[in-house]
Amino acid sequence: MEFAAGGALLGAVNGLLGGAGGMLAVPLLQAGGLEARHAHATAIAVILPVCAVSGSVYLFGGLVPFGVLVPVALGVFSGGFLGAKLLGVLPVRAISLLFALLMLAAGWRMLF
Repeated sequence: MEFAAGGALLGAVNGLLGGAGGMLAVPLLQAGGLEARHAHATAIAVILPVCAVSGSVYLFGGLVPFGVLVPVALGVFSGGFLGAKLLGVLPVRAISLLFALLMLAAGWRMLF
């Protein structure tokens, strides 16, 4: 039940902020007992359908500039493939450190 409540929160945050639910999913899943590698993989797996739903709402609402969509989508797909492959081979400590640095950089960017 606690994972379901957390999932509802993540879905709402993802829909509102455009993907931030994924960054919140990892620490939430780790707090629920998942090891870092499994938390990252699970976060991506559960955020995928949420992003598809949110993205469809944005797309059909006319909020997506198509001139940007295609090149960014190509980069995201290739980067996502590479990142998923790296998740399987990088040490858990390196994954956690990279994630923490990404969250710090995102927070810093939002503040300044």
